[in-house]
Amino acid sequence: MPPRLPGTATAAFRRRPLLWAVVAAVAVLALAGALLLGGNAQRDVGRPGTGQPAAPPTQTAPADDPGGYRPAYHLTPDQRWMNDPQRPFFLNGLWHYYYLYNADYPEGNGTEWFHATSTDLVHWKNEGVAIQKFRNGLGDVETGSAVVDTEGTAGFGKGAVIAVLTQQHDGVQRQSLFYSTDNGYNFQSYGQNPVMDNPGAEHWRDPRIVRDEANNQWLMLLAEGHKIGFYTSKDLKQWTYVSGFQQDGLGILECPDFFQLDVDGDPAKRTWVLAASANGSAEGRTTGLAYWTGGFDGRAFSADGGHQWLDGGPDFYAVVTWDDPRLGDGQRKASRHAIGWMNNWAYARQLPTRDWFGSASVVRDIRLTSDGGRPALASSPTSGLQSLEGEPAQVPGGGIGDGQPFPVPGGGAFKADVELEKPADGTGEARLLLQSDGVTYATIGYDFTAGRAYVARDGDAVAGGQAAARASEADAEYRRAHSLEARPAGDTVRLTAYVDRSSIELFVDGKTLTSLVFPPAGHKEVRLAADGQVSLRAGTVTPLAGIR
Repeated sequence: MPPRLPGTATAAFRRRPLLWAVVAAVAVLALAGALLLGGNAQRDVGRPGTGQPAAPPTQTAPADDPGGYRPAYHLTPDQRWMNDPQRPFFLNGLWHYYYLYNADYPEGNGTEWFHATSTDLVHWKNEGVAIQKFRNGLGDVETGSAVVDTEGTAGFGKGAVIAVLTQQHDGVQRQSLFYSTDNGYNFQSYGQNPVMDNPGAEHWRDPRIVRDEANNQWLMLLAEGHKIGFYTSKDLKQWTYVSGFQQDGLGILECPDFFQLDVDGDPAKRTWVLAASANGSAEGRTTGLAYWTGGFDGRAFSADGGHQWLDGGPDFYAVVTWDDPRLGDGQRKASRHAIGWMNNWAYARQLPTRDWFGSASVVRDIRLTSDGGRPALASSPTSGLQSLEGEPAQVPGGGIGDGQPFPVPGGGAFKADVELEKPADGTGEARLLLQSDGVTYATIGYDFTAGRAYVARDGDAVAGGQAAARASEADAEYRRAHSLEARPAGDTVRLTAYVDRSSIELFVDGKTLTSLVFPPAGHKEVRLAADGQVSLRAGTVTPLAGIR
């Protein structure tokens, strides 16, 4: 089977790292200037429920990562493959988070649910596989939802953790139920699985379960090709189809989400948000999270306009969002958390890592704001990330020369805050140049004339060298710069870039742009440069500690 174009492949290819990937992996490893060594899959597995990091945070690269690509403060698998995050829930003082994991990659197929816990949504402790693949005759274990069944509606006791997820066997997708009576550490397959058999659909996956308290029911959203199907249930076992939301032009929709937020924090403006991972190629974009705002009557969703995008970058996919049940209704509806798979199916199997593949974004906080009269989601880094911050280094303000140096922490993980003053004539461009041995491998920029922020990575270890010599669409997608419109009010623009050893997450005016970046070997530095009369009002570089 040829490599998948985003949003166009079969579900079997999207969900499973297939055997043919061995050949591709060998070829890609040849181009990597520095390869990573993985760890023991169970190295960080300790006593369930502690929720503490396995080792004290560090600002130096780990000894088992001579290539320098394993992130310092992003969650990665200790070894092998990870992709879709599964929505976290809070129980007994811990956040419980699962992600799709394949310990057999690249030699073997199939994913299962790997479990991680946290007290702060920043430091994660690997707990091991919670739902294993190929155990009940229905195939591997794919994306779904885990919920705490507080009232015991499914019949497994009050407080049981219920996971409803897609299993795929011989290309047929079905929905199965797994339950846990030990707070989400171990799950059993329900004896009457599947709870939803496939009606003959090619795409029928990724159940997102929402508790609809207003109508005393469970609500399920299923990704059904170009449609999101809505189903209701009283017991999480028997499901009834009630409506569908059709959306053409965005490829195959995946990983739906559905939630309420108050516009500008006003409960009188409470609004439903429907989201799905989608393909933006028809709009000159890559894959990402599309969303719609509107209303819901207990059966059907009605959008109040066209779709918008949560992130302008190429590497923020399969996004899940969740609230904090410890908060009151007003606070829970003012903002919620979000996390995504930091990767792209166009080149996910062509990246220069070995023994570990894939990572999650940092957790962001999202809220609904008025944007020209239309509600729009705004993002900011979750406050828990402040626990990783070291002593910031100040960057003197004033005019920007050609390559003004910024201090860069030796561990390669930092936050750069840059406040730029708008030129009097409204034109000009500022650029943060990420360099290795004096060669720019990635650029973070803001164009005052166009009112756009951007990230380009056309000089990194994937875009350059042998990768650049190949003419595949995946390579072209990787080398393409990505930008987003950001026109903050006032005379300044503030860029906040979270830089890790193989990624950039740029925040500007409530918008984000997420990109993987693989620096070539060499001495790392950052320089600030500008065209036109752009000046720096203030700047800081803050080292960020690791979580491993």
